[in-house]
Amino acid sequence: MKHVLSVLALAAAAVAASSVQAAPVGDRFQAVAAGALESPPNASPGFSLTEVDIAGAKLFVDSRFSELMSGTTAAHIHCCTTAAFTGNAEIAVPFTGFPTDVKAGQFTGSVDLTKDTSFTAPFLTANGGTAAGAAAALMTAINANEAYVNIHTSSHPNGEIRGWLVAAPIPEPASWAMLGIGLAGLGLMARRRVG
Repeated sequence: MKHVLSVLALAAAAVAASSVQAAPVGDRFQAVAAGALESPPNASPGFSLTEVDIAGAKLFVDSRFSELMSGTTAAHIHCCTTAAFTGNAEIAVPFTGFPTDVKAGQFTGSVDLTKDTSFTAPFLTANGGTAAGAAAALMTAINANEAYVNIHTSSHPNGEIRGWLVAAPIPEPASWAMLGIGLAGLGLMARRRVG
């Protein structure tokens, strides 16, 4: 059994290592949020994984969060900081319908980037007063790692957890092949033990 676990751990490590070097999907981004990434940092045990997919003029959001210190009050994308992975920015895109007064949950929604109402008034004004200008500024900032997802709670009204939006890696074909070979090897080892 120890040998099987060792092989499984080795296969998982190989897949993880090769995935880190994978090419990003152009229109898929992720933000892993934690209290340590807030400015200033806090000791919240909360975390979230938010996936943002952009297809045409739509921004699709899927956010799962857990272990927050108090109930949620809001969540949104902040944009645009003056440097990658640092600083604070104004709210750009609110997550309309985000569940409130919960410490864990999931939010799935979409934002029409062609509508002025998809952006906050200050962000819209700061970017030419049009949805087109605001969407262009948002995309430029996301690609430059100057936008982040923030989840606010009653105990942390300025934000309990946040995570920077980065291009989401996808496994390369070699990663999938390596995983397949590893799983086949595990199957053969299990079959030999039974027989």
